[in-house]
Amino acid sequence: METALSEQQVTDLVAAANEARLHAYAPYSRFSVGAAVLGTNGEIYAGCNVENGSFGLTLCAERAAVAHAITHGCRDLRALAVVAETNNGPVTPCGACRQVLAEFNPMLTVICATETGRMSVLRLDELLPHHFDLGRR
Repeated sequence: METALSEQQVTDLVAAANEARLHAYAPYSRFSVGAAVLGTNGEIYAGCNVENGSFGLTLCAERAAVAHAITHGCRDLRALAVVAETNNGPVTPCGACRQVLAEFNPMLTVICATETGRMSVLRLDELLPHHFDLGRR
């Protein structure tokens, strides 16, 4: 699928997600994930997964990246990259992350990549075709 992103933007976004992955706190699953969102302002905001012994309190990398963007005043998201070390190919955001991302842009470009460079590009509405919406837009 073609994105409206330049090759350099994709490269920078995946690199930021991969760098964030290196800082993940994943002592339980040992599955480190990094994510980065690109705001319509051109800035990149990264996050990593942060696990907790009370597993339900674990924070996914995608939601950490969104929180980073929001903290810096960016609410208009253009794209997301998510990177994980896996032999099974690129991973996609979990359902909770998909819903959080849809709050900000249901048409978001989602780049799923491995640390070795395997990549797939989707749109969020393909991953979550009927997201919950309070109709406040």
